[in-house]
Amino acid sequence: MNVILLGPPGAGKGTQAKRLTARFGIPQLSTGDILRKAAADGTPLGKKAKALMDAGKLVPDEIVNGIIDEALASGQAAKGFLLDGFPRTVPQATALDEMVQRRGTRIDRVVVLEVPTEVLVERLSGRATCPRCQTSYGKDSPPKRPGICDNDGEKLVVRPDDMPDRVRQRMLEYESKTALLTGYYKARGVVRPVNGVGTVDEVEKRIVQALQ
Repeated sequence: MNVILLGPPGAGKGTQAKRLTARFGIPQLSTGDILRKAAADGTPLGKKAKALMDAGKLVPDEIVNGIIDEALASGQAAKGFLLDGFPRTVPQATALDEMVQRRGTRIDRVVVLEVPTEVLVERLSGRATCPRCQTSYGKDSPPKRPGICDNDGEKLVVRPDDMPDRVRQRMLEYESKTALLTGYYKARGVVRPVNGVGTVDEVEKRIVQALQ
Protein backbone atom coordinates (compact mmCIF):
# COMPACT_ATOMS: atom_id res chain seq x y z
CA MET A 1 0.00 0.00 0.00
CA ASN A 2 1.43 3.35 -1.11
CA VAL A 3 -0.09 6.29 0.77
CA ILE A 4 0.37 10.07 0.73
CA LEU A 5 -0.61 11.96 3.87
CA LEU A 6 -1.59 15.57 3.19
CA GLY A 7 -2.76 18.37 5.44
CA PRO A 8 -1.80 21.84 6.64
CA PRO A 9 0.93 22.45 9.25
CA GLY A 10 -0.33 21.31 12.64
CA ALA A 11 -2.89 18.88 11.24
CA GLY A 12 -1.14 15.97 12.96
CA LYS A 13 0.50 14.32 9.95
CA GLY A 14 3.70 13.36 11.78
CA THR A 15 1.88 11.84 14.75
CA GLN A 16 -0.52 9.87 12.58
CA ALA A 17 2.21 8.75 10.18
CA LYS A 18 4.11 7.07 13.03
CA ARG A 19 0.96 5.27 14.16
CA LEU A 20 0.07 4.12 10.66
CA THR A 21 3.55 2.79 9.92
CA ALA A 22 3.39 0.73 13.12
CA ARG A 23 -0.09 -0.54 12.28
CA PHE A 24 0.51 -1.45 8.63
CA GLY A 25 4.23 -2.27 8.73
CA ILE A 26 5.21 0.19 6.01
CA PRO A 27 7.91 2.86 6.37
CA GLN A 28 7.20 6.55 6.91
CA LEU A 29 9.09 8.58 4.34
CA SER A 30 9.27 12.07 5.82
CA THR A 31 10.91 14.67 3.59
CA GLY A 32 12.69 16.32 6.51
CA ASP A 33 14.00 13.04 7.89
CA ILE A 34 15.13 11.84 4.47
CA LEU A 35 16.97 15.10 3.73
CA ARG A 36 18.71 15.02 7.10
CA LYS A 37 19.70 11.36 6.68
CA ALA A 38 21.06 11.93 3.18
CA ALA A 39 23.05 14.89 4.48
CA ALA A 40 24.39 12.84 7.41
CA ASP A 41 25.27 9.90 5.12
CA GLY A 42 27.17 12.22 2.81
CA THR A 43 25.53 11.04 -0.42
CA PRO A 44 26.13 13.29 -3.46
CA LEU A 45 22.60 14.67 -3.28
CA GLY A 46 22.80 14.81 0.50
CA LYS A 47 25.92 17.00 0.34
CA LYS A 48 24.18 19.43 -1.99
CA ALA A 49 21.10 19.52 0.25
CA LYS A 50 23.22 20.06 3.39
CA ALA A 51 25.06 23.00 1.86
CA LEU A 52 21.76 24.68 1.01
CA MET A 53 20.15 23.93 4.38
CA ASP A 54 23.22 25.19 6.25
CA ALA A 55 22.94 28.42 4.26
CA GLY A 56 19.28 28.72 5.19
CA LYS A 57 18.14 28.21 1.59
CA LEU A 58 15.33 26.07 0.20
CA VAL A 59 16.35 22.77 -1.34
CA PRO A 60 15.20 22.82 -5.00
CA ASP A 61 12.83 20.24 -6.45
CA GLU A 62 15.47 18.41 -8.47
CA ILE A 63 17.44 17.58 -5.32
CA VAL A 64 14.38 16.74 -3.20
CA ASN A 65 12.98 14.58 -5.99
CA GLY A 66 16.28 12.75 -6.37
CA ILE A 67 16.53 12.03 -2.65
CA ILE A 68 12.92 10.76 -2.55
CA ASP A 69 13.67 8.57 -5.58
CA GLU A 70 16.65 7.08 -3.74
CA ALA A 71 14.46 6.38 -0.70
CA LEU A 72 11.84 4.63 -2.84
CA ALA A 73 14.59 2.50 -4.37
CA SER A 74 15.62 1.21 -0.95
CA GLY A 75 14.51 -2.22 0.19
CA GLN A 76 12.43 -0.84 3.05
CA ALA A 77 9.90 0.68 0.61
CA ALA A 78 9.46 -2.51 -1.41
CA LYS A 79 6.17 -3.45 0.28
CA GLY A 80 4.73 0.04 0.40
CA PHE A 81 5.32 3.43 1.97
CA LEU A 82 3.69 6.39 3.65
CA LEU A 83 4.83 9.77 2.33
CA ASP A 84 4.72 12.64 4.81
CA GLY A 85 5.74 16.09 3.52
CA PHE A 86 6.04 15.09 -0.13
CA PRO A 87 4.78 16.01 -2.63
CA ARG A 88 4.11 19.65 -1.73
CA THR A 89 3.43 20.93 -5.24
CA VAL A 90 1.92 19.63 -8.47
CA PRO A 91 5.36 19.48 -10.19
CA GLN A 92 6.61 17.29 -7.33
CA ALA A 93 3.51 15.10 -7.72
CA THR A 94 4.26 14.70 -11.43
CA ALA A 95 7.82 13.67 -10.59
CA LEU A 96 6.50 11.18 -8.03
CA ASP A 97 4.23 9.66 -10.68
CA GLU A 98 7.28 8.97 -12.82
CA MET A 99 9.11 7.40 -9.88
CA VAL A 100 6.34 4.94 -8.99
CA GLN A 101 5.53 4.14 -12.62
CA ARG A 102 9.15 3.14 -13.24
CA ARG A 103 8.73 0.63 -10.44
CA GLY A 104 5.44 -0.71 -11.81
CA THR A 105 3.38 0.58 -8.92
CA ARG A 106 1.09 3.52 -8.10
CA ILE A 107 -0.26 5.78 -5.35
CA ASP A 108 -3.16 3.89 -3.74
CA ARG A 109 -4.56 6.51 -1.36
CA VAL A 110 -4.14 10.20 -0.62
CA VAL A 111 -5.41 10.97 2.88
CA VAL A 112 -6.17 14.66 3.43
CA LEU A 113 -6.41 15.73 7.07
CA GLU A 114 -8.89 18.60 7.32
CA VAL A 115 -8.61 20.99 10.29
CA PRO A 116 -10.05 24.55 10.55
CA THR A 117 -7.46 27.34 10.56
CA GLU A 118 -8.37 28.62 14.04
CA VAL A 119 -7.94 25.13 15.48
CA LEU A 120 -4.52 24.93 13.83
CA VAL A 121 -3.52 28.33 15.24
CA GLU A 122 -4.48 27.15 18.72
CA ARG A 123 -2.59 23.87 18.29
CA LEU A 124 0.59 25.35 16.89
CA SER A 125 0.67 28.32 19.25
CA GLY A 126 0.86 25.85 22.12
CA ARG A 127 3.40 23.57 20.44
CA ALA A 128 7.00 23.07 21.50
CA THR A 129 9.64 21.37 19.37
CA CYS A 130 12.89 19.57 20.11
CA PRO A 131 15.72 21.46 18.35
CA ARG A 132 17.70 18.22 17.92
CA CYS A 133 15.24 15.56 16.68
CA GLN A 134 12.43 17.93 15.60
CA THR A 135 9.76 15.99 17.55
CA SER A 136 6.82 18.25 18.38
CA TYR A 137 4.73 18.22 21.54
CA GLY A 138 1.35 19.84 22.18
CA LYS A 139 -1.74 19.67 24.33
CA ASP A 140 -2.75 16.27 22.90
CA SER A 141 0.78 14.84 23.03
CA PRO A 142 2.72 16.40 25.93
CA PRO A 143 6.25 15.28 26.86
CA LYS A 144 6.69 13.01 29.87
CA ARG A 145 8.69 15.77 31.60
CA PRO A 146 7.49 19.36 31.05
CA GLY A 147 9.72 21.21 28.59
CA ILE A 148 12.01 18.22 27.94
CA CYS A 149 12.12 15.98 24.85
CA ASP A 150 11.30 12.32 25.53
CA ASN A 151 13.81 11.15 22.93
CA ASP A 152 17.04 12.91 23.82
CA GLY A 153 16.47 15.11 26.87
CA GLU A 154 16.86 18.37 24.95
CA LYS A 155 15.05 21.48 26.17
CA LEU A 156 12.00 22.16 23.99
CA VAL A 157 11.60 25.48 22.17
CA VAL A 158 8.76 27.37 20.49
CA ARG A 159 9.68 27.99 16.86
CA PRO A 160 9.06 31.41 15.28
CA ASP A 161 6.95 29.66 12.62
CA ASP A 162 4.54 28.57 15.36
CA MET A 163 3.60 32.10 16.43
CA PRO A 164 -0.08 32.93 15.61
CA ASP A 165 0.56 35.47 12.82
CA ARG A 166 3.10 33.22 11.16
CA VAL A 167 0.77 30.21 11.44
CA ARG A 168 -1.95 32.07 9.53
CA GLN A 169 0.60 32.98 6.85
CA ARG A 170 1.62 29.35 6.57
CA MET A 171 -2.04 28.40 6.06
CA LEU A 172 -2.22 30.81 3.11
CA GLU A 173 0.95 29.31 1.64
CA TYR A 174 -0.49 25.82 2.08
CA GLU A 175 -3.74 26.76 0.35
CA SER A 176 -1.91 28.36 -2.56
CA LYS A 177 0.35 25.38 -3.27
CA THR A 178 -0.09 22.10 -1.45
CA ALA A 179 -3.91 22.20 -1.40
CA LEU A 180 -3.85 22.14 -5.22
CA LEU A 181 -2.67 18.54 -4.93
CA THR A 182 -6.12 17.52 -3.74
CA GLY A 183 -7.56 18.40 -7.14
CA TYR A 184 -4.64 16.70 -8.88
CA TYR A 185 -5.34 13.39 -7.14
CA LYS A 186 -9.15 13.65 -7.02
CA ALA A 187 -9.30 12.92 -10.74
CA ARG A 188 -7.87 9.48 -9.96
CA GLY A 189 -10.39 8.67 -7.27
CA VAL A 190 -7.75 8.10 -4.58
CA VAL A 191 -8.40 11.12 -2.31
CA ARG A 192 -9.89 10.38 1.11
CA PRO A 193 -10.72 13.49 3.22
CA VAL A 194 -10.52 12.86 6.96
CA ASN A 195 -11.70 15.06 9.82
CA GLY A 196 -8.51 15.86 11.73
CA VAL A 197 -10.24 17.32 14.81
CA GLY A 198 -10.40 15.07 17.86
CA THR A 199 -8.11 12.90 19.92
CA VAL A 200 -5.15 11.15 18.32
CA ASP A 201 -6.98 7.82 18.66
CA GLU A 202 -10.14 9.17 17.05
CA VAL A 203 -8.30 10.60 14.06
CA GLU A 204 -6.29 7.39 13.62
CA LYS A 205 -9.51 5.37 13.54
CA ARG A 206 -10.94 7.62 10.82
CA ILE A 207 -7.78 7.31 8.73
CA VAL A 208 -7.78 3.53 9.01
CA GLN A 209 -11.41 3.47 7.85
CA ALA A 210 -10.53 5.75 4.94
CA LEU A 211 -7.73 3.41 3.86
CA GLN A 212 -9.95 0.33 3.79
